[in-house]
Amino acid sequence: MKIIQLVPGSGNAFYCENCFRDTNLVMAMRGKGHEVAVVPLYLPIMSDNEHCKPDAPIFFGGINVYLQQKSSIFRKTPRWIDKLFDFPVLLKWVGKKSGMTRAEELGDMTLSMLLGEEGNQAKEVKRLVDWLEFEGKPDLVQFSNALLIGMAHEIKKRLKIPLICVLQDEDIWLDAMSASQSKLLYETISKRSEDIDAFITVSQYYKDLMCNKLDIPCERVHVVYNGIRAENYLQSDLPSNPFVIGFLERQCKEKGLGVLADSFIILKKNNRIPNVKLRLAGGMSPGDEPYVDSIKKKLKFANVMDDVEFLPNLSGKSRTDFLKSLSVLSVPAEHKEAFGVYITEAMASGVPVVQPNHGAFPELLNITKGGIIYEPNEPQALANAIESLLLNPVQMRELGNQGMNAVREKFTIELMAKQFLSIIENVANNYN
Repeated sequence: MKIIQLVPGSGNAFYCENCFRDTNLVMAMRGKGHEVAVVPLYLPIMSDNEHCKPDAPIFFGGINVYLQQKSSIFRKTPRWIDKLFDFPVLLKWVGKKSGMTRAEELGDMTLSMLLGEEGNQAKEVKRLVDWLEFEGKPDLVQFSNALLIGMAHEIKKRLKIPLICVLQDEDIWLDAMSASQSKLLYETISKRSEDIDAFITVSQYYKDLMCNKLDIPCERVHVVYNGIRAENYLQSDLPSNPFVIGFLERQCKEKGLGVLADSFIILKKNNRIPNVKLRLAGGMSPGDEPYVDSIKKKLKFANVMDDVEFLPNLSGKSRTDFLKSLSVLSVPAEHKEAFGVYITEAMASGVPVVQPNHGAFPELLNITKGGIIYEPNEPQALANAIESLLLNPVQMRELGNQGMNAVREKFTIELMAKQFLSIIENVANNYN
């Protein structure tokens, strides 16, 4: 089967969980004998893996999408002009600008993209569908997230093939809009979802949430947990001299960077564990820099900055080495998340996690038994939870081992690919 996966690029400015998932899934499906092509949208895909490079030119280049949204002139320009704006180096540079990735600044554009052939980027829809029909020639198309399904109607109309859509964290983007705009966007996705043959989401929590928000029958939505290559991770010794608290996500307010910083200050002031350090990794966008700078100033004012290390976006060996260096990991996300691959990555390294009691986190920790939960968005509660864990090395080791065993059994990329392909093949076999 030839599968084409439509994937939005991130420009590699910061850690992108969906990109990480898509890369692993493509490689695993290829390993099972399927021809899987990666088609980038908006921004370049920056993968360290030579086997997961894009298999097509960039479609819906971020600059062209923006220009077509802002001016009718660019909705009629010939391709040779549009092509100038799709130059990868230029797109990568523009992708680092905060306005390209801030939901609250892109509400009208999000709606236009969801309207597909009826939106301001209709020209881009035609270009993609032309390529799929005459060059890509897929048996099935998979959308990386529901914000892309505006183009589904034209693909279905012209290619007459099954379409699959993955659901993960769209609500965080959509809920950042005004209430009226958010409502309209959910309604538009719900209407456009009629062209999707099956949805695959990453947790039972997110399935229940999106079935309700999008008003789609739950039998059309399947749960497949994100998987990782657990064998690539090195087991941590859970260092205690010093203890090391880790963070592995985009460095921003939404992911709880400030909550963790406040918790660390509380821990240092309590002084029950004087020898403890904080390592923060994951990179940031330019729009996050003022916030991160304010966190650094707060840490300096509290006289704890010497025990804090800020690291860039990590991949490959530097990523596994980082996880191996930790005693515990916490990403105290302010919003309810659909999954959290960093949880399974930490557990694959035998590192226990401390996560807020919301979103998919309780579900994942109930399955893995690899960590503890605390009251969300409460720095004192997080500090208490981390402190109780660091003061109990037996519990740390037990949680670390339980998490590691669970990930190696239930959250592997092989199992994820097997379940994905089972759904895809069933949809394809029953497609009329």
